[in-house]
Amino acid sequence: MTNPAPLPIYDSFKKEYKHPFGAVKRLQSCVFTLRFPTYMQVERLILAMFRPGHKEKYAPLEYCSNEDGLYNLYTCTYTPQDLGLHQYYFIVTTGGTPGFIKRAGASEGRLDGTELFQLTVYDENTKPVEWLKGGIMYQIFPDRFYKHIPENSEKTPPLPAGRTMHTDWRKIPDWRPNADGIVTNSDYFGGNLRGIEDKLDYLYSLGVTCIYLNPIFEAHENHRYNTANYEKIDILLGSEADFVSLCEKAKRLGIAIILDGVFSHTGADSVYFNKYGRYGANTGAFRDPTSPYRNWYNFIHYPNVYESWWGFESLPNVNENDPNFTEFICGEDGVLQKWLKLGASGWRLDVVDELPDEFIDSLNRAVKAVGDDKVIYGEVWEDATTKEAYGVRRRYLTGGQLDSVMNYPFKECILRYVRHSDADGLRDSVMGILERYPKPSADILMNFLSTHDIERALTRLAGKEIGTHDRGWQEQNVLSDAEYIYGIALMKCAMVLQFFLPGIPCIYYGDEAGAEGYKDPFNRRTYPWGRENTDLLKFTRELASIRKGCQVFAEGELEFVKVTSDVCVFLRKDYALKQGVAVFLNKSKSPKRFSLKSVIKDGINADFTRAVEIDGKNVYVSPYDYAVVKYELCELDKVDIEFREDILIYE
Repeated sequence: MTNPAPLPIYDSFKKEYKHPFGAVKRLQSCVFTLRFPTYMQVERLILAMFRPGHKEKYAPLEYCSNEDGLYNLYTCTYTPQDLGLHQYYFIVTTGGTPGFIKRAGASEGRLDGTELFQLTVYDENTKPVEWLKGGIMYQIFPDRFYKHIPENSEKTPPLPAGRTMHTDWRKIPDWRPNADGIVTNSDYFGGNLRGIEDKLDYLYSLGVTCIYLNPIFEAHENHRYNTANYEKIDILLGSEADFVSLCEKAKRLGIAIILDGVFSHTGADSVYFNKYGRYGANTGAFRDPTSPYRNWYNFIHYPNVYESWWGFESLPNVNENDPNFTEFICGEDGVLQKWLKLGASGWRLDVVDELPDEFIDSLNRAVKAVGDDKVIYGEVWEDATTKEAYGVRRRYLTGGQLDSVMNYPFKECILRYVRHSDADGLRDSVMGILERYPKPSADILMNFLSTHDIERALTRLAGKEIGTHDRGWQEQNVLSDAEYIYGIALMKCAMVLQFFLPGIPCIYYGDEAGAEGYKDPFNRRTYPWGRENTDLLKFTRELASIRKGCQVFAEGELEFVKVTSDVCVFLRKDYALKQGVAVFLNKSKSPKRFSLKSVIKDGINADFTRAVEIDGKNVYVSPYDYAVVKYELCELDKVDIEFREDILIYE
């Protein structure tokens, strides 16, 4: 008998090897199954599971069944008792030879594997934030979105000392350092809260269900990450009444507002630190050693030498576990609760890895006291389940801290796939995050392509590769006409993945209109009102309509069918709804044909896609285009998708 073709002995991405897929709740049983060719004599097989720093626990795998006379299956059930990150591998003896089955690659377990597998165990009492699922988020850098100009009878707010206001909305933000070599970030364009309210109907037309606002509190640089007063809206953005009005009108349109919380540091030019005397000659921690804010900060040599964020003296670090600071932010009717009660639906935490666990615990209690539906996002650039900061393994997603995070790993693998055809990187990165993140977190991951901290996606996709270039180079090297056209095609491909993979698509203001730019401040230019790329706008609305029209995108599981340098085909499936969706992306220069061997019930909605269906069995996708096909999902059914390489010419 010929030996069967080799299969992975174990594959953590597949339910036939590990069920359920991904992270599990504490006390939720998990079934592990290993597959060995019959010619391999298995005498001993054991699951070894442990939390880093703790003793291993063992569970024997027993013979289960034979598969087609070719493979013997062995299985065991493991029920985790503790929260947190677990790691595991298998101990095996075959033919008298002991060995280990560990991870080889992203998910496969083999005898030559060298890496450990991961199992994330989260709190069984975790309550999902239901209202976000299936929605669409929109990020706004408030100064640059839209400027509401008051009527003549209204007073224009005075310009605080040290700030300048551009009169040309289209101008590039100031980026050159001053005579002291400092980039002051003191130039403004006048975008404000009433301006956002003026454009709510526009956001509603994009299908937006949640707005994430960069900082809106009083601060003395245009990014407002140097908070001057947590309890006041910055004067150029408006008033507390303007914020309440924005939240109320947005709510009527089904749009929630979440705020940016900057709690690891304040501004040196703040009511709390008051280095420059703006708030009085003898107030604030810098000027008054008896100030109630003195213990918020860590002075090395008072007052001139103090701990600051990444060495920026304009951003003194805060001791978050100081009882007075914790109470001020997280106490009853403190900063967090004040703005939630005025209409916000949650918080995004800036540099959450620099916030101690105890503070995040207190923050969670404060936010959830207002309502379990209030959401907490964290800024985490890496895998949030394996993140270590300051020597501590973080427990963001295992219960009692964050609901979800900004999805930097998705952003990176999507852009690399679309620009560089990294097919393995896309599949492995996406599935890896979904395997390690609790499902309540994965369902609402903030999936963005651009933010205020990184290059615009359009520029990243079609511009010159990012390198050690100065800002002058970045300003001058805008996309050529040819690069721009090509970039729009690639941007559409990236947005298909952004909108239809698990999580919440988060549009960075202007991305939908064709905005471009390298890093700060070129990625923070004003929204191009009147100069939008109308084709990309139409495309965004199309994606939003499809997403909101298919419930499966809210919680449906993901299965990649085919990922190559040219095409990406995946399924979203929700067995409770008995609904499936097949997504076909063609990011090549040639049209592609896909054959559906099973009949799709609903077919293609011609209003939403440019694909053509023939006899319910073939899907044709134009270059740099996509198709979405809905079908009825039976519990044991799979859509059998055959990829064909043949080229078809369109009339």
